[in-house]
Amino acid sequence: MGQVSRASCGIPTYPWRLAPEGLATRRQLRAVGLRPGGQPVVAQLERPRRRRGPLVAYLYRIDQARPVRPMTAGRRAALARAMAARRMCPHCRRDAGYCIPRSLGMCVPCAFPDDEQRAA
Repeated sequence: MGQVSRASCGIPTYPWRLAPEGLATRRQLRAVGLRPGGQPVVAQLERPRRRRGPLVAYLYRIDQARPVRPMTAGRRAALARAMAARRMCPHCRRDAGYCIPRSLGMCVPCAFPDDEQRAA
């Protein structure tokens, strides 16, 4: 597992899928019930892309990772309120049944009222 280059921020950089043993991304840690737990980024992976800069994934040490905090009743209630707010249309004040697209800022029927009349 050779180190390809050093990034400008001074951490080791590895090619995609060639991370050394003992390092994992946030998603990989989460999949096994762990979180970074305040530790600094120790390395990164780079995946080249054609039209833009490389895709970067930060790596953390698995041995320093901590268990994920359990979901409490208060956190569950706060998450439910936040998701309900994302479904509420600010224009018609109805629950759209899906998360309102940020690009529209309102539910689809409010954003495109003419399309609803054509479909009927």
